[in-house]
Amino acid sequence: MVRVKKAAAKGGVSERSRRSAQGDPPKGAGGTKAAVKRQAEKEPKEEGEQPLDLGGQRQRWVHFAKQQKLSSEEAAKLLLDSFEYKGLVKHSGGCHCGAVRFEVWASADIHVFDCNCSVCVKKQNHHFIVPASRFKLLKGSESLTTYKFNTKKALHTFCKFCGVQSFYTPRSNPDGYGIAPHCLDEGTVHSVHVEQINGKDWEKAIKEHKTIGSMSKS
Repeated sequence: MVRVKKAAAKGGVSERSRRSAQGDPPKGAGGTKAAVKRQAEKEPKEEGEQPLDLGGQRQRWVHFAKQQKLSSEEAAKLLLDSFEYKGLVKHSGGCHCGAVRFEVWASADIHVFDCNCSVCVKKQNHHFIVPASRFKLLKGSESLTTYKFNTKKALHTFCKFCGVQSFYTPRSNPDGYGIAPHCLDEGTVHSVHVEQINGKDWEKAIKEHKTIGSMSKS
């Protein structure tokens, strides 16, 4: 037995060292893996993280996604949008040259503001207001440029190629977006109600308005 131990030492590499150098799991690693797995199962999941168990609706879900040619993520998004934005429709729009495209969830009957402040008169800035959570820029962030003046709180974004402002961030609602109804694609707007805003006396007009501040709240 003494000779065997000396021979192994003389060779310079034990079986355990060889397996470690080659990346092979050491003997008894099966027990270690099982222990790691058990530990992982015991660790708490992140808040809100739950496995998706479709139960008896699984086949229906699979059929729907396949029929609509949607990935599981896209099908889930459609379901969540339909629930969260109940009573709203998805409008699509963009600038003239097509470099900027967006989608926005809003009513089919939109409430448009016609402001007579200096800049809105110059560019005929008719717009309706939505929360930021209901707006999604599909493409063109690199094609946008911004004009600011006076308080510099309003972000007048427009396409730097065709010059069209299809949406912007209003001073009255910095947590939302002002969408140009004339830049929406046809087919989703049912009616348009226009309200005049006295932007020449902006502070007073916004202070006295009862609903404009809440229009950008989710």
